[in-house]
Amino acid sequence: MNDHFQQWQQRVEATIKRSLPTVETHPERLHQAMHYALFNGGKRIRPMITYATAELLGIELEQVDPAAAAIEMIHAYSLIHDDLPAMDDDALRRGQPTCHMAFDEATAILAGDALQTAAFETLVMTDASSEIRLGWIQQLAFASGAAGMVGGQMIDLESEQKHVDADSLRMMHNKKTGALIQASVLMGATPAQPGSDTLDNLQRYAETIGLAFQVQDDILDVEGESAIIGKPQGSDQQQGKSTFVSLFGVDGAKRQLSTLYQQSMDSLSALNGGTSQLAEITHYVIQRDH
Repeated sequence: MNDHFQQWQQRVEATIKRSLPTVETHPERLHQAMHYALFNGGKRIRPMITYATAELLGIELEQVDPAAAAIEMIHAYSLIHDDLPAMDDDALRRGQPTCHMAFDEATAILAGDALQTAAFETLVMTDASSEIRLGWIQQLAFASGAAGMVGGQMIDLESEQKHVDADSLRMMHNKKTGALIQASVLMGATPAQPGSDTLDNLQRYAETIGLAFQVQDDILDVEGESAIIGKPQGSDQQQGKSTFVSLFGVDGAKRQLSTLYQQSMDSLSALNGGTSQLAEITHYVIQRDH
């Protein structure tokens, strides 16, 4: 990632720290778990997509700081709950003990709950107009709820040890992974109130890059090194999860990834203005090793 993206990572982390109570705030253990989940080496891809979209549309980055921070809080909460014994039962996340292993299950659940509500509080407390705030809240609620991320997680759990066809797999991951990435794009665009053509192209870009992110995750589960990906290699297969690799094989999944990459770049080409930052993020998504 280039220096530009590192600055954006630092920017969203500073916004998150300003938005959350400190680890010394009572109850300390809850706030320690929240900070642990948020500041454990995340790549901040979703906030970077928000910033890149805003920059494309000529929006000052400070206008979307709350959106970028809120998206990352929702993402962190989802990972806490995803790792729980009742879900994926993972002991490692980014090479570190998962939140429920570092603390305990009850604290992890509450930390996730608190991060979810903190995300919406961050959007409400901003100086943005009521129209922008309501737009952000609607976009994030839709992406993270039953119609999006949570619904996708439910479908994923129900699909374990079952054969899932290609359309069902794409639908599941469009919800579980793609919805929040789509929100990252749309929330970055909201202050600019772009026209329908621009919004349609951004939506198509978001859908394809969101799915590409999941396909690369599935490939890394098979080909990635445990020390680099931060979790045991082959964990998806061990849990009987439906993935692009289990359905298409490694080579077939890579062909799917290549197609999605080209579709993402085609959507960017249809946009007027500087799309180089979004293009670089797209390239990173499909080339990353963790």
